[in-house]
Amino acid sequence: MIRRGRVITAEFDSFYLVAAYVPNSSRGLVRLDYRQRWDVDFRAYLKGLDSKKPLILCGDLNVAHQEIDLKNPKTNKKTPGFTPQEREGFGALLDEGFIDSFRQLYPDKQYAYTFWTYMMNARGKNVGWRLDLLCPVKSIASNLV
Repeated sequence: MIRRGRVITAEFDSFYLVAAYVPNSSRGLVRLDYRQRWDVDFRAYLKGLDSKKPLILCGDLNVAHQEIDLKNPKTNKKTPGFTPQEREGFGALLDEGFIDSFRQLYPDKQYAYTFWTYMMNARGKNVGWRLDLLCPVKSIASNLV
């Protein structure tokens, strides 16, 4: 099954809420090129919304941005969700004025994951990834608690 990604945008009086499932680059990175194009197009979409009113992005963004965001970064450099290209794509989103709210509040917090594979008792061992994120634009980030 090919998952192309999904986006739901809800408009409120003072902001947009965008919930997304960002496509995975798949085993063997066979869809990494598609993922990179998605990142560029999705950023443009979000920038267009942000030009009208602030927004909050949330969902499964399918990227662990920093080494602290997954249990085994050294062995996952070529794994979907932790490639340099995907991490750069998320970094570009941050450069556009979004923040990773969890890292804003807990910059050094380790072992805080949102995804664990169903194999090898990963959840029980807390061998996970932080892939599900809440990313408001900086203009409303002061409301984080």
